[in-house]
Amino acid sequence: MKSSTSKGTETREFNYREIDWELRPGGMLVQKRDVGVGSSGPMIKIKVSHGSCHYDTDVPAQSTFGDLKKVLANETGLEPKEQRLLFRGKERENDEYLHMVGVKDMSKVILFEDPASKERKLEEMKRNQGTFEAYEAVARVRAEVDKLCEKVVALETTFCSGTAIADKEFVVLTELLMIQLLKLDSIEANGEAKVQRRIEVRRIQSFVDTLDNLKVRNSNPFSNSSSAVSVTTKWETFASGVGSLSAPVPIQSAAKVTQDWELFD
Repeated sequence: MKSSTSKGTETREFNYREIDWELRPGGMLVQKRDVGVGSSGPMIKIKVSHGSCHYDTDVPAQSTFGDLKKVLANETGLEPKEQRLLFRGKERENDEYLHMVGVKDMSKVILFEDPASKERKLEEMKRNQGTFEAYEAVARVRAEVDKLCEKVVALETTFCSGTAIADKEFVVLTELLMIQLLKLDSIEANGEAKVQRRIEVRRIQSFVDTLDNLKVRNSNPFSNSSSAVSVTTKWETFASGVGSLSAPVPIQSAAKVTQDWELFD
């Protein structure tokens, strides 16, 4: 008999050691529940209303509102920190227990998105929309620059073949490139779109430099000849001032001029 009593005592002590306890709001000491999928306790169905959408969510009866948010995140796409839950006209905190505030099977809970989070999403959408529009604008300019690039290459090929080219062709093509440069300047871009815009600006500047160089060489055909003589003006200053840009200083004559007259017969 004594052995049986001892065995029962050991069993109770073993069970006690296996049980974890927690303090609920209001000072009630209860067995700590497992927060995972296999949480103990009966399951309840909660009707969640989110705008025009409605969800029937099954959760353990002893869950918290924070646990409910985690479940709703999979259904609504809203992160738990982006959710606000109302029950009986009051917003509930994450650590509040459903059954402690009166949530039962088929209870109704209202879900709405955090206004600050919603505003951040709208701002992000605007930025993304602006970036997309900037990309499209830069792409349109790039297409026009590609066409002008073909004309620059054709003009350079014609020049290298020795064919005379009117200066007007260089001027017109340069003006068309400058128009595209002004279009790029009017595009408000950020991030990668800004990088793409900068690349196109450098392309246009390179083509304009090429046209300017061709125009100068076209107006001075001797510059293409290897036998052309480069003439430079170099002044050298001598003691007398000859060759300098300043006039020479007058030199005093050694002869003395007088007004004494001599009479002859």
